[in-house]
Amino acid sequence: MRGRVCQYLLSNLRPVLFHILRFLWLRRDILRIMDCGTVDTKESVMHVSSPENCDIDILENGRTVKDVIDNKIKELGSMDNEEPFYVANLDSVYKRHLRWLTNLPRVKPFYAVKCNNTAAVLRLMSALDTGFDCASKGEIQMALSFGATPDKIIYAHTTKPLSHIKYACAHGVDMMTFDSEDELLKVSRCHAKAKLVLRIAVDDSKSLLKLSSKFGARLVSVGKLLERAGELGLDVIGVSFHVGSGCTGGSTFKQAIADARHVFDIANLLGFQMRLLDIGGGFSAIGDFQEKFEEFSEVINGALDEFFPPNSGVQIIAEPGRYYVESAFTLAANVIAKRVDMDEHSDGEENSPGRMMMYYLNEGVFGSLSCIVFDPAHSNYEPYLHRVVESSERRYRSVIWGPTCDSSDKVIDNYWIPELRVGDWLLLDNMGAYSVSATSDFNSFERAHIYPVVSAETWHSLNLSHTFNNR
Repeated sequence: MRGRVCQYLLSNLRPVLFHILRFLWLRRDILRIMDCGTVDTKESVMHVSSPENCDIDILENGRTVKDVIDNKIKELGSMDNEEPFYVANLDSVYKRHLRWLTNLPRVKPFYAVKCNNTAAVLRLMSALDTGFDCASKGEIQMALSFGATPDKIIYAHTTKPLSHIKYACAHGVDMMTFDSEDELLKVSRCHAKAKLVLRIAVDDSKSLLKLSSKFGARLVSVGKLLERAGELGLDVIGVSFHVGSGCTGGSTFKQAIADARHVFDIANLLGFQMRLLDIGGGFSAIGDFQEKFEEFSEVINGALDEFFPPNSGVQIIAEPGRYYVESAFTLAANVIAKRVDMDEHSDGEENSPGRMMMYYLNEGVFGSLSCIVFDPAHSNYEPYLHRVVESSERRYRSVIWGPTCDSSDKVIDNYWIPELRVGDWLLLDNMGAYSVSATSDFNSFERAHIYPVVSAETWHSLNLSHTFNNR
């Protein structure tokens, strides 16, 4: 009798058990896709992986980022696969962090998720114990999923949907910015215990990308806003500002910090316990800004000591994004098509001034290169050939296009380079900021895959095996 019962149960439960196991197996892959953005089925030379986490290539025995790029191009070529890809050097991010701690010891970084939301970057920032600057419910979700605690998140957006405020409230994210009475009314309705930070408009005339035309309360209006916050029973704890990206004048920071001190004084008179200053983002350390970071740090430190000395009890934070990731990512794009164009004045000869080479990449301004259009810091970027170019090779006037059917998908115009072949690879350095996170799916072209790498030294010194394998 017992045997017949067992046989009956097995025969009837087997399909159910099969579907349960199948669901769990699929769930494993879904989680991995959520974490990594894609599932990589190819085995790299040496990598660490777990079912729920991104593969990360550990550089040992003298291997370099260049070696990884070379091997990946060779591997893709052997499969007739032209997918664009990034190599993300996490050592670069870590070195930027150490540089920050050295130059701005009083300023705790809250990494700007919007700049680059790659899973490997967010995991590393969590391991470095930074905070997170989030601009939406989705970014808050990401920060929490990668180990951030709610007190290390600032919801730094002055125009928030009600549902996003409710989400922040439900998950214990209390710090958030505002710059208008309507925002105060929304917060009082959805998150009455929020710790509010008043964003003020500051002089951004010396910045490449200006923000104060869209965000920030004018100094003449802060008194009324603070009074309204008091009437609503809301807790204002600090002030934030953003001088814009690509700031070229260190004095801008000093004036902004002085303006923040003025707002602190008004708020203190109204009974608020002000205890936080957020000096925003916009920091860079490449190109013309290579030396300016140290220069600006001196100005910032001096202004902080003058207006918010260490014994003031005020916590100082910032929202760097570009600073951390800009130099960490190299993009590789493939030449997928080519055309020789002759204008009406051309005589058809190879050296004719009317001859134009037209190249089409598998990446463009609707993908990873949208930053060329929208981000002034990328306006002068030029790709370079992966293969060796002889100095004797003739240069031709060229246009480089993206892959989509939109004629505005132009990467570079009037670019003088050697003649390219279909299948050649072009590389772009310093592509970590506002590239990955600003990519669209226009024409359903495949997004560039991201291959994170880290040196064995950094892997072991930061104990990243725990960060990348156990979350």
